[in-house]
Amino acid sequence: MIGESSLNVPSTLNALLLFILTAFAFAVAAADSNIIKTLPGYPGTLPFKLETGYISLGENGERQLFYYFVESERDPNRDPLLFWITGGLGCSGLSALVYEIGPLAFDFSTFNGSLPDLVLSPYSWTKIASIIFIDAPVGTGFSYINTSQVYTSSDTKSTSDYHLFLRKWLLNHRSFIKNRLYVGGDSYGGKVVPMVALEIIKGNEAGFQPKIALNGYLTGNSPIDAEQHINERIRYAHRMALISDEYYERAKSSCNGDYLNVDPNNYECLHVLQLIEECTNEINDEHILVPKCTLPPPKSDDFTERRMIIENDPIDVLLMSKQEDTYWCLVKSSLNNHVTSYAWANDPSVQEALYVRKGMIKDDWKICNESLLYEDDVENVVAHHQLLLHKGYEALVYSGDRDMVVPYTSTVKWTRSLNITTEDEWRPWTVDGQVAGYTEKYKKNDKASLTFATVKARKIHDLLSYSSVIHAGTMFRHGEEMVVFVPTVEKST
Repeated sequence: MIGESSLNVPSTLNALLLFILTAFAFAVAAADSNIIKTLPGYPGTLPFKLETGYISLGENGERQLFYYFVESERDPNRDPLLFWITGGLGCSGLSALVYEIGPLAFDFSTFNGSLPDLVLSPYSWTKIASIIFIDAPVGTGFSYINTSQVYTSSDTKSTSDYHLFLRKWLLNHRSFIKNRLYVGGDSYGGKVVPMVALEIIKGNEAGFQPKIALNGYLTGNSPIDAEQHINERIRYAHRMALISDEYYERAKSSCNGDYLNVDPNNYECLHVLQLIEECTNEINDEHILVPKCTLPPPKSDDFTERRMIIENDPIDVLLMSKQEDTYWCLVKSSLNNHVTSYAWANDPSVQEALYVRKGMIKDDWKICNESLLYEDDVENVVAHHQLLLHKGYEALVYSGDRDMVVPYTSTVKWTRSLNITTEDEWRPWTVDGQVAGYTEKYKKNDKASLTFATVKARKIHDLLSYSSVIHAGTMFRHGEEMVVFVPTVEKST
């Protein structure tokens, strides 16, 4: 069994500092929060409780982390509290709030480049849980640093910040201290989820206040083992009939299963990988069923560069494309239809309504800040999952079955490496009588369990109108109730 000493444990000095900060938190954790009753783009009063605010971190409060908080629409006193870490990295909590699991969504069908309309989402997880959406690390969304110092972050620094943010937030929201807490996140955010969960546990064990009622965690399409998920793309491409049996067998034999660290003198391996690249480079690796959009020049096949083309002037890109055949592609792309958030979040009336501090962000708001100085200093977090199971916590791990960036085969591989016992065999799970994916459940001891689920892609309208189940939600366990999956579906129009 992997022990805590093999993980990143804070030094005695850092632990002491954290203890001092939490011990005197009542004096230093003064809230800067506001209740939002109306929002530009939404007609009338919001039918749920929305709060925004800042939590200050750092010796002198120099790091200001912005958050959105939505209370459960069912029973906020008893329903669980979800601390959500948005994927990215560097992607705003607003992204998850309006595009993924929150109660609002943009009406893209009526968007003309001006302030977009907001509508209610029938798939919001806030129907069963209260959710904190955070802009982090510093430089993400409306979060900022109030010194001239260049700030760099990392997996370990972010983990510490998330942990301290949560304890300070709870001291400002004492009615939620006893609520069952789950830490969740997708994509890169899901990678640091188990790190944050362990940091919470260590803080509780050290006696830090308030004690956090952590019950479990959930992570989706996350790069848990960086090297493994890259290698698994070849096997996934073969399973999805994107490459031939011959290419796959040649790659396995000549590359010895390692497609990342290739010997430059291994010409056969390099050659077959080039053939595989030619078969897959026109595939949308984020969702292999969705067409790969061609944007106005400059054209690029690189994911980050394609995103930055849109970020430079997203609304102009959209309006220009409306005159061209690529418009339908832009509408259907989950990356490209984010232009609505740029128009909304950069509107002065919106920032005033959200109580964003004026003049604190230097450039326009972006859904994802690609210029963050960030060190990926923890490449593999499988040991963190193993330790959480050993300590008796529940986990939900899910994968979209048409994602080739972090293939479901990689998730299956690392979950089965945890030395856990299968309790419920592989079976379909359904929504409205239709198969929505497949799941199996593992047990570690009398308390700990890990549920793995795939989320099935769906074709809603016709061959050119794709939609997918983006995320698997959970109606969190309460008493003896079982976990139930709730899909978030992006409908075609």
